[in-house]
Amino acid sequence: MANIKLILNQEVDRLGAAGDVVTVRAGYARNLLLPRGWAQLWTAGAEKQVEALRKARQARQIADREEAIALKEKLEATTARIEMKAGKGGRLFGAVTTTAVADALKEAVGHEFDRRQIALPKHIKEAGSYTATVRVHDEITANAKFDVIGKA
Repeated sequence: MANIKLILNQEVDRLGAAGDVVTVRAGYARNLLLPRGWAQLWTAGAEKQVEALRKARQARQIADREEAIALKEKLEATTARIEMKAGKGGRLFGAVTTTAVADALKEAVGHEFDRRQIALPKHIKEAGSYTATVRVHDEITANAKFDVIGKA
């Protein structure tokens, strides 16, 4: 199988950030990255575009670093609430998703998060207290606490 060189248009979990040049398997590129618009084929002429994306990302990161630190402190100081239908014993009908956590954090903190910024420790299928890892900045992560409350 051949490998393909791509330029990422946005951050892809466990692969890289926008503007990174990566080499991936052809099937991964053809079936996931290219159709969803997360990447584009690398060409010699695209090198200037890669540099422009990197410079823009670095400028944004430096400016946002102070905001990211403040957001991290705010996230770690609050506890979000997620209400889901549950049966007897607190067992949920379904599982808590990263989208549900993102919505709850938005409600609690007032900042919008993308579901890809959130990593859950495990599949959550019971009511209780949990902690999710939220990537606030490329170099800054926060441990956000949330309670899952089962309702009848």
